[in-house]
Amino acid sequence: MAYGMSNPIRLLIIDDHPVFRESLAHALGAAAGFEVIAQANDGAAAVGLWQRHQPDVTLMDVRLVDVDGVAAVRRILATAPAARVLMLSSSEDDRDAFEALEAGAAGYITKSVGFLELLGAIREVHAGGRPIGEEVARRLAAREKGGPLSPRETEVLLLLRDGLSEKEICRRLAIADRTVRAHVAAIKEKLDASSTAHCVTRGFELGLLSARSGGGKPPHMPV
Repeated sequence: MAYGMSNPIRLLIIDDHPVFRESLAHALGAAAGFEVIAQANDGAAAVGLWQRHQPDVTLMDVRLVDVDGVAAVRRILATAPAARVLMLSSSEDDRDAFEALEAGAAGYITKSVGFLELLGAIREVHAGGRPIGEEVARRLAAREKGGPLSPRETEVLLLLRDGLSEKEICRRLAIADRTVRAHVAAIKEKLDASSTAHCVTRGFELGLLSARSGGGKPPHMPV
């Protein structure tokens, strides 16, 4: 979907560092297809502002004064289950990411991302996706090594089986490169695989994959 000035993505920004928050609001407000409608520095204010403005996407830091970001996500979703909150944090601690995603956040990325990556993540959340930084995804998967793949991870594994490259998977699923890399990193961790080819091999070994219709061996996969 293309986003023009006639239908901008309406944003609420919650961060307790004023210089960062105001700079981000200015940059996003100047970007085509985005409108910053409100901002605040704590989770308690975030809940009230969300109810007042009902933004399309909320950017929320994890560590805030008063009510923290995870608690704020829970409060917002308790009254508005369809709310889309993207955690934008300086923390790469997998515990913070796990708690935020478990609370219902629509994605988790760190402040080390580039501005264009941030724009892509916001668009992805708005479209119903769940962007997670590659390193964060790898750490979360390491916590769940041997655990079940998520529905999206299973979908990516099936496409790897069919011989698609990561770029082709991006186009097929209409998601960002970063998100596909994160899914592949998570699959590798959960299946204890060393490469995309090994992911497919492990998928067959564990019964997660079957040969495509028509039979035959799984396709050769590049390392």
